[in-house]
Parts: sequence; structure tokens; C-alpha cells
Amino acid sequence: MTSTLPQHIAIIMDGNNRWARRGLLPSLAGHRAAITTVRNVIKHCHKLGIPWLTLFAFSSENWRRTADEVSGLMQLFLNVLEKEAGKLAEHDIRLKIIGDSSALSPQIQAAIERCEAKTRQCKRMTLMVAVNYGGMWDLTRAFQKLAAVVKTEDLDPQSIRPVQIQEYLATEDAPPVDLLIRTSGEKRISNFLLWQCAYAEFYFCDTLWPDFTTKDLDVAIADFQGRNRRFGRSE
Repeated sequence: MTSTLPQHIAIIMDGNNRWARRGLLPSLAGHRAAITTVRNVIKHCHKLGIPWLTLFAFSSENWRRTADEVSGLMQLFLNVLEKEAGKLAEHDIRLKIIGDSSALSPQIQAAIERCEAKTRQCKRMTLMVAVNYGGMWDLTRAFQKLAAVVKTEDLDPQSIRPVQIQEYLATEDAPPVDLLIRTSGEKRISNFLLWQCAYAEFYFCDTLWPDFTTKDLDVAIADFQGRNRRFGRSE
């Protein structure tokens, strides 16, 4: 057991569509409601002094959803980017978007660039938002980059160490995930941060993401603090 706070929390924000259906609302209503939860969770992590928070906003598999839902999600993401970047900077929170941005519209790519630039010097906390992200994509891209280095810089493949692979991941300098939270009752990580979660503690709860509160986050952190993290060592 430990009283130490997790240094890196990652959250799979699941259950927006089910929340909307439960209220007989269109799916986008669930995604809009989720924004309030996102704001509250960021504020609470900031208050607790947790330096790294990663949120899974849109996976590389989510393109399979209806065109209307995807279009609505992208517009919502653009609106939030343009509205929230200034607030993040005011609270010394660095924003980093991870994922394959090449598939996003030029307008969204430009907004990402502006928002990241506005918060680049912030140091109190780093907020990473995964958009068009997949763990297998992340690893494949890292291996491709390393292979190019092996080919052009005479790097011995046998000398490659995990720390070098980590440098080529989308998360770059982020520490490993300590606590992975998934809402809505699903118990899988859905291709999220596969390398980064190697020794993460997993916490699953039935609460749908729009209903997730700071008290729920405190419960997840308390559960984390009750774990015995051995990292391969014996008792």
C-alpha cells in the first residue's frame, strides 16, 4: 500500500452514447455532457498536483461510427480546442495532442498547432488528449522511426533498449501510466497506450463518463493507493 499519488493517470472516457440513449437524447448530447466531466477531472487533477493526465477522446477505430456522429465529434473537438486553450495556459497546463493528426481536417490540425504552441511553456501539469490514436499505430510508428535510424545512422539493432523505443512513442517524455481508469463497466483497454500501460494499475467502474465525478476519481485514486505495486519483485 502507498499514500503516493499516481504521477500519470490515463482515462478511457466511455459511456457517452449509453448516457444519451438512457435519456432518449441524440448521441452528440452525450458527448457534449462529457465536456463538463472533462473540465472537472482536469481541475481536480490540477488541484491534487498530478503532473500527467491522458484522456482517450477518439480512437483510430472510432471512424467506424456514423458519419453524422464523427462529424459532430470533430466539430465539438474543434470548438473545445479554440475555447479552452487560453484557460489551460492560465493554469499552467501544457496541452499535447497525441495520435495520427494527418487524418484530421486542416482546420483542426491548425487549431491543434495553435493550442499546443500557446501552452508549450506551461509546467505545472501536462494534459495529453488522444485523438485518432491507437496503441498499435503508436508502436508501429515508433518501430518505423527506429528502423530508419538503424538504416541511416548505423545503429546496431542489438543495442536498442526500451528507453529508446519510448522516445519515439507519441507520448515521448511522459512517464509510464500509473493508473488507467475506464468508465461504463467495460473491462478492456481498447488499443490504448499499450506500451505505456505495461505496469499500470487498472481501475474499472460502472459509472458512465458524463456521470463520473471528482468523488469517483478520488475513489479510483484511493483504490490505486491500496494496491501493492511490486514491478516483478516478490512480497
